[in-house]
Amino acid sequence: MSDALQVRLQRASTDFQRLQSDLSNAVESRQRLDAQLSENELVKKEFALLTPKNRVFKLVGPVLVPQDLGEAKTNIETRLDFIRGEIKRVEAQLKEIEGKQEEKKIELVEIQTALQNMQAPVTTARSSALAL
Repeated sequence: MSDALQVRLQRASTDFQRLQSDLSNAVESRQRLDAQLSENELVKKEFALLTPKNRVFKLVGPVLVPQDLGEAKTNIETRLDFIRGEIKRVEAQLKEIEGKQEEKKIELVEIQTALQNMQAPVTTARSSALAL
């Protein structure tokens, strides 16, 4: 029985570590998306200051290509919508991972408690035998 609990503890521990790694990756992804969102919102604000006489260029490879201001504004709006959608997806992923992590943590505590309870009578029996 103890061996089965040890194996179960090892699996649960491995799963918990994997969840921690997944959570870390999701947090990094969320931070990148936040940075992209801020950058694109800044570009949108800058576009709001432009007049139709201003020229907008798009970097294509090593070349700056003229772009229509309306098209550039539409592209930024589309990009912002996409980034916001990705943020919502990552937020849902974070909540899911955190929930799984909490469940795994509870499972680990239960297994460790069961192992300690199994070892307690053995330790008590040894102590009693040594006292005699």
